Amino acid sequence: MITGLYEAHLPVSSLSVAEPFYKKLGLKEAWRDEDTLFVWIEEGRSWLGLWEGPEVHTPYHPALRHIAFRVSYTDLKQSVQWLESLGIQAVPFGSRTSSAPFVRPHQGNASVYFNDPDGNSLELMCRVEVPDALKHITEKLSFEEWEVRIRGL
Repeated sequence: MITGLYEAHLPVSSLSVAEPFYKKLGLKEAWRDEDTLFVWIEEGRSWLGLWEGPEVHTPYHPALRHIAFRVSYTDLKQSVQWLESLGIQAVPFGSRTSSAPFVRPHQGNASVYFNDPDGNSLELMCRVEVPDALKHITEKLSFEEWEVRIRGL
């Protein structure tokens, strides 16, 4: 199921300092908000998340203990069953109560989360082609909700 690395994360003291440094290395901005910047390592395939703020410099901050593995969209749809077959439980992300895979239309990706035996956050993640008419959606959508929206176009 896993085909490569989708993302890794690093803490930074200042995005205004980190951004020009990573862009100088030839990495293009993929996505950002007020305290995070994602830059493409391989455009459309893997990125690096840079997190600003004093709290990310603590040894157990989730941004420092997280990686995402690249999978296909088809495999992500079956990921919870695959994890369960390995004796691994998917876990909810953030404020979500469901551990089912979900789509982030505004970022163009979809994910499911789980933890390793040491509590490190792991993710299976894929790119999702998002029609322009849906790119404004910032809420996380279940696969069922996503597919209904796509069919409605």
